[in-house]
Formats: sequence, structure tokens, C-alpha cells
Amino acid sequence: MNTILVVDDEPNYLIVLSELLIEEGFEVVTADRGDKALKILNATDIDLVITDMRMPGMDGMKLLKSIKAINMDLPVIMLTAFGEVEMAVGAMQAGANNYLTKPFKNNELVLCVKKGLDHYSLLRENRRLRNDARDRYHFGNMIGKNKLMQHVYSLIKKMAPTSSSVLITGESGTGKELVAKAIHFNSPREKAPLISLNCAGLPPSLLESELFGHEKGAFTSAVSLRKGRFEIADTGTLFLDEIGEMALHLQVKLLRVLQERSFERVGGSKSLKVDIRIVAATNKDLKEEVEKGNFREDLYYRLDVLHIHLPPLRERMDDIPLLVGHFLKKNRTRLDLPDLEISPNALRVLTTLPWEGNVRELENTIERAAILCTGNRIEPEDVAGPDTPGLHKAAQWNVDFDPEGLFPAGTPLPEIMNGIEKKLVKEAMKNAGHVQTRAAETLGITKSLLQYKIKKFRLPKK
Repeated sequence: MNTILVVDDEPNYLIVLSELLIEEGFEVVTADRGDKALKILNATDIDLVITDMRMPGMDGMKLLKSIKAINMDLPVIMLTAFGEVEMAVGAMQAGANNYLTKPFKNNELVLCVKKGLDHYSLLRENRRLRNDARDRYHFGNMIGKNKLMQHVYSLIKKMAPTSSSVLITGESGTGKELVAKAIHFNSPREKAPLISLNCAGLPPSLLESELFGHEKGAFTSAVSLRKGRFEIADTGTLFLDEIGEMALHLQVKLLRVLQERSFERVGGSKSLKVDIRIVAATNKDLKEEVEKGNFREDLYYRLDVLHIHLPPLRERMDDIPLLVGHFLKKNRTRLDLPDLEISPNALRVLTTLPWEGNVRELENTIERAAILCTGNRIEPEDVAGPDTPGLHKAAQWNVDFDPEGLFPAGTPLPEIMNGIEKKLVKEAMKNAGHVQTRAAETLGITKSLLQYKIKKFRLPKK
């Protein structure tokens, strides 16, 4: 039920308006002075205010300004005497939603109230959606406590308030689009559009039309004018994913937009101005692409004003339990499996896999396991194939293992884990005669993961 605050110094109007609005199904609160109305506003969830213009002490205009200072979106309907229309127009300019002159018809008032409430409901829903989006993509809520990810969060926090171009690099599946969204929703442009386009998903001719739009008749299938992503993203952010796949002639056009903030639609001659921030992403080494002649050097430096590199999952394996917990929670809701859980041995297997597809591959693995597992418990065989090294060696040694006293008190967990891991890898390589395939089988990990660990700990290959 919507609650309406009626403010008037004339008791008869308070009674009449209250009865009329209650009959329409609204809850009504009244005040005979402006200062009383403000106290009610600060203590009650009000959905609309109806106030007289002329009142002793705080008049309607002063009350309106005070209301807008408390809640800019709250609808206010002003009641004025005949001949005060000019003053009522001033109230509209100050933020009032509507005004009625006394005496007014009951149906006019009810119609104004319903319109005001509908508008307020829409504003609140839009604000809720923006807040949901901001919370979802807020850098502090990205999954991962690894120091490399903490560095990423720090960069997002510093870069987001600016309008400079950002280049995000990293392997496929590391979450580059998520970072782009975090940058946008923590920037002054958060209320403007965030428009995304995958440069690898379209042939050059269609990509050009998607970026710049086209005029009617620009080509055979251009039966009407169409705005491109640059126009749609005006005042907001344009995220160009897989920028390394963009054709050279389109790179020239993109460079011009970055330099001049203007462009023409395909088939058009009118220059259009835009105010956008470019965030680009790639899994390629653009410096290497520049050397090969596949990417323009001037465009590279225009895009690479600010740079964020996302680490692959194999460099932040300590985040796997957190990520798995997050994906379990998502699948409990998505698949209606409130009791879904993962066994310790299945989690151990997940930490031994190479994750060449990174976080995206891990998410898909958990979703598949949630669907295929027996009951509501994910086991090792659900997260890896039967040929996965070490799958059937699911450790039982940790049941009675007591690490107390083995390590100095206060030793950081990463230091302990790295020390143990380095020693085990070194011994396995020695015992296997430095044959990596044999050492990987002994450790119960893949050969590619072993190669990564050899590089990580700077161990000799032979």
C-alpha cells in the first residue's frame, strides 16, 4: 500500500483529502505545518507528498526544496489558489511533479496521484537495477583473494574514476569482460550505457556497421537508418572485446574516433560527435601483433593508456576453493539443488588440473558436475575424466594428519604450501630421472601443470 503525506494548514482540506485518498486505497498521513511534514518524512517511508503552496512559517516552496534535499525522486503535488499559476510553474521548475488549483475535481487529484506514484515506482526500480549491477560487478566482490587479484582490484579502483582508455589483457576465460563492467559501474559514467561488442564475432563489413551504424540505402540490406554502438554508448562506455581481431581498415576508423571523438555512419557524410570511454580486451600480445604488421602501433598506444593484466587461474590456484564455493552457490539456485556440495577429494582433484580454459572452464566444470553427479554431492569422477592422473589416488592420509608442530607458529600458509610443493616437485623430478611425464604421474598432476611448477620454482628441467 502506498503512503501519501498531505500537508495543509486548513483542517477541512486535510479531512477531505484524507477521506478521498483512503477511499482510493491509499494510506494517508497528515501534517498542518511544513516542519511537522519534514519530521514525518524523516521517520516514515512516504511515496508521495501533496502540499499547499500558502502556509504560515515554512511555505510550500520551502518545503518542496527541503523534500528534494531528502529524496530527489519523491513526487510532490502542489495545491495553489486561483491566480497563483505563475508560482506553481516555479514550483514545477524546482522539482514538483504537478500542481492543481483550488478548488479541484476529485478525479483530477486521483489521476495526478496515480501518475506520480507510477513515475516514482519506475525511478525506484531503475535505481534498484543500477545498484544490483553495481554490486554484482563491484571490484571488491570479484572472486579471489590471491595477491595478483588484489592488485587487479587496486588498479580498477584507481582507473575507474577517469575517462582514459583501458586495455585489458589475459588468456581466454580469465574474466576480462567482468573487469570492464567493474570499471564502468565504479565510474562517473555508471548511469550511462555500457555497450559491448566482440570484434571476433563478425566479418569486417558487419563489424563496421555495428560500430558506426549506417544510413538508409548504404548497402543492399540497409532498408532503414541504424545507429551503431558508438552512438548508443554516447556518454557511457564501449567495451571492445578481442580487439586484436579487428581488421586494419577498421583500426584506422577507430583511431580517428579516439583522436577526434567523431565519426560518420556507413554511407553518411554528417560527422557525429560522441563522448565515450573505450575499454578494450584481448588475449593476444598486441606488441607482437604490431611487429607482425597485424595491429597499428598508433592505435595500440591510444588504447594502452591504462593497462590491466589478468592472471591465468594456474597462477592463482589458491582461489579455486573460493571460486568453487561461488559456483556451487549459483548452481544451487539455478538448478534448484539447495543441498548441492562437493567432496574434499573432488576439490583436491580440481587443484591438480591445468585449467587451460581458466575460470570459465572451472565454472562449466562445476555446472556439468552438478547436473551429472549422483545425489547432491560432487565426487572426483564428476569433475574429471577417468584418465585424469591421480584421480583414483584420492588421499585418505589427511584424515589423521596433524600439522601442528611441523611448522613455526605464524608462518603464512602460502609460504608453507610453496615450500612443500617445491620440495615434492624437486624430489619427484629427481626420482623420475627428470622425465617429466613420469614425474607428473608420480605427483598425480598433468604434465603441463608440472611444467608450470618447474618454471614457478625455477627448478632445472634436467
